[in-house]
Amino acid sequence: MSELLHEAVQEQRQILIDELIKSGVFKIKNKHLYEMTLSELEREYANIGLTDLSIQHTYM
Repeated sequence: MSELLHEAVQEQRQILIDELIKSGVFKIKNKHLYEMTLSELEREYANIGLTDLSIQHTYM
């Protein structure tokens, strides 16, 4: 089960990274997006006003 959770987190991170890159964000405070946690990416995603719920997934 933990492998499934890890995969879900990684997939969500990649989705957010892709969306941030599409919006022109490549680094945040001298930190590459790939170095950031899911929580950090979600916070930045919300901060820049990206709120398209269609990219958010529910994992069961």
